[in-house]
Amino acid sequence: MESKLRTIAKAITWQALGLAVTGALAWFHTGSMVTAMSFALTTATSGLAFFIVHERAWARVRWGIGRERA
Repeated sequence: MESKLRTIAKAITWQALGLAVTGALAWFHTGSMVTAMSFALTTATSGLAFFIVHERAWARVRWGIGRERA
């Protein structure tokens, strides 16, 4: 099981990438930097929270994890 700090670090770096991509795509589609950044920040914030919950839930699931062999 990974640490909570590692889960949070992964979530933040993933959301930073997502923020940049979403912002660029929203700007392309709307032509408005303000609208694009508002949309990107909203999706990044909610995505960060849901990613952490998702990762922590999956960390408790043993399905698909094999045992190490000596």
